[in-house]
Amino acid sequence: MDQKIKDLHTQIKTKIDSSKHSKRIYFLLVALPILFICIFIYLYIFHDLPSPNSLKDYKVIPLSTHILDRNGKLLYEIFRDEKRTPVKIKDLPQHVKQATIAIEDKDFYKHGGVSVVGGMLRAAKDTLLKQRVQGGSTITQQLVKGALLSPERTIRRKLREIVLALWTETIFSKDEILELYLNQIPYGGAAYGIEEAAQAYFGKSAKQIKLSEAALLAGLPQAPSLYSPYLNPDLAKGRRDRVLKAMLEQKYIEKDTYDKAVKEKVFVQPQKQNIKAPHFVFYVKSQLEDLYGIKQVEEGGLQVTTTLDLKIQEASEKIMREELEKVEDLKVSNGAALVTRPPTGEILAMLGSVNYFASPSGAFNVTTAHRQPGSSIKPINYAIGIDRKLVTAATTFLDIPTCFFAAGQPIKYCPHNYDGTFHGASQLRFALGNSYNIPAVKMLAINGVENFVASASAFTIASFKDPKNYGLSLTLGGGEVTMIEMAQAFSAFPNRGTPKKLTSILEIKDKQGKTLYKFNDPNRVKNVDKPVSSPNYFAIQGKKAISQETAFIISHILLDNNARSTAFGPSSLLVIPKHTVSVKTGTTDDLKDNWTIGYTPNFLTAVWVGNNDNTPMNPYLTSGVTGAAPIWNKIMTYVLKDQPDLWPVKPPDVVGRQVCWETGNIMNKNPDGTESCKPRFEYLIKGTENVSNETRMEKTVVPVNRDTGKMTTVDDPAHEMKEKTIIRDKFSTYCSDCTPDFNVPTPIP
Repeated sequence: MDQKIKDLHTQIKTKIDSSKHSKRIYFLLVALPILFICIFIYLYIFHDLPSPNSLKDYKVIPLSTHILDRNGKLLYEIFRDEKRTPVKIKDLPQHVKQATIAIEDKDFYKHGGVSVVGGMLRAAKDTLLKQRVQGGSTITQQLVKGALLSPERTIRRKLREIVLALWTETIFSKDEILELYLNQIPYGGAAYGIEEAAQAYFGKSAKQIKLSEAALLAGLPQAPSLYSPYLNPDLAKGRRDRVLKAMLEQKYIEKDTYDKAVKEKVFVQPQKQNIKAPHFVFYVKSQLEDLYGIKQVEEGGLQVTTTLDLKIQEASEKIMREELEKVEDLKVSNGAALVTRPPTGEILAMLGSVNYFASPSGAFNVTTAHRQPGSSIKPINYAIGIDRKLVTAATTFLDIPTCFFAAGQPIKYCPHNYDGTFHGASQLRFALGNSYNIPAVKMLAINGVENFVASASAFTIASFKDPKNYGLSLTLGGGEVTMIEMAQAFSAFPNRGTPKKLTSILEIKDKQGKTLYKFNDPNRVKNVDKPVSSPNYFAIQGKKAISQETAFIISHILLDNNARSTAFGPSSLLVIPKHTVSVKTGTTDDLKDNWTIGYTPNFLTAVWVGNNDNTPMNPYLTSGVTGAAPIWNKIMTYVLKDQPDLWPVKPPDVVGRQVCWETGNIMNKNPDGTESCKPRFEYLIKGTENVSNETRMEKTVVPVNRDTGKMTTVDDPAHEMKEKTIIRDKFSTYCSDCTPDFNVPTPIP
């Protein structure tokens, strides 16, 4: 009995040992290879496999950023390598979808992402017989291949493509897949997606293309260059007709529709780089890159509505071209212009150079470059003096030869006027209106260069840095500024003292249509072509550079045609018929820069002409009304053509007074009731009527040459002492009733 038990125990043990051995063999021969195969398959196909979920919201598909004008007109599309604009499939005509399905994947709505019977078997055959990996891809496969995988043609990539296609079909509906596909595929050149293709080839939206056009586009993705209507028009037509044939065979269209479509000729618009207002577009692009980074701007599909009005922009470009052609013989080769709305700071037009595409420097944007402003800076100098209550619009300056010494410098500064003459006693209104240089330099000497530079920053001029770098020539344009800064600074005058920084963007939306930024201003109007009422001055936010009283007085001087008629005549190009416009010109002494800046309460136009290489222009331009002014006049006339005539609003603390022509002092009555001097009307800030005026007129005995009647010295053998009327300011002395001449005074430090 014991032996039988031992034998049974031995048999069981033998079977157990045999079973363990079999398992080891099974593991080594079967399970382990399967494990290795699984690991290999995972590493070969599934490792780092992108998720089709990233196709949602075009996360992995780069989209172009659209730059639009204020009325929604396209200015430019920013993209890196692929120009793409998404469109909803529900907005497309049926024949657009049908053409693509007919030629690319007739069983699209039947398979689950991979066409085993049709495409896969055909691809396998070509791979074996032709020794290369072939297509046979469904629309879903093409989508994931283009959006999620590299373009390599390998078996591994093909297997990953199949897996992703099957996966994609579990996530998206068929229409969603077709929409993603139509927005992703290349159609030739930089055009990616059906919308960009329609715009590139036909100049219209994909929503508007007809059957034959849809067939042409549907045939392009297989070989965009081969079937390009630009490179191979006959092949393009043949390919289009094959698409139409496929649509007929698959019963998407009737025979008569097919016959009509194949008879149509292939018409595509000429190839071109569509960009409007290029200097402005790249100015905006730079701002966007600062906000969102280059990648987001080039691939993020932003929609940017700008402040620019394309009609004003194109009119300005046309005017600039035509007017510069007229002054070519005056050595003027370039021009720039800015049109803005002072109450909001919106840029309505920006022309950085006359021709962006001209070689070698057409792309140079003069509106953002540093140039000398010439006399156009003078209103700011006078505004500072009036605002500090150092002078009034009636203050008299002696426009006679005067030299100035800078502290610690032995070299004297002796400015002269643009017309080469001097004009005697001149009140501030006329000195500014006629742009006399000597009074302007005296005004800066009174203000002080340091105070002027500090105050200029309040006008948003940031280019003036250390006042030690400048002298009294700063008021004649001796310091460089940008046109943008000048437009901002001048906006303080129509804005009743508040300068507005310029803005170029109204709204930014992301690719899902979510608003990222919106410009809000109570004075904003959508359509500036229509009449615009007076701004709501109380809604203009910001720090004042000057008082509203000073702003009004400067604006009134610059619109006073009588105040500038001595220099510019009564009918100059600074006059806009039927409109009240404040305006100032400027020309640098070296004749390298010629400016005109003018404004109303609602619109400002700044124009510059010169040469990008800094060569001087013809001296004929020194008047300031030959180069920039005609361009300014025509642009401003265009901008104001349908606008009401608006005057600056006079603040209650600006009062009108009668002042003396000779001295600018308030006219008083003589004891007998007669006028004490020859009077004229002037606007003054209340409380400054009796501001100390260092200009004095007095009767005194002076030496006069008996032969010429001019002031002379006691050393002149022909002199005789006579009582004359002498006018003195802080810097000079002038005999008003001598034979016209100017006494060169002892320079005053």
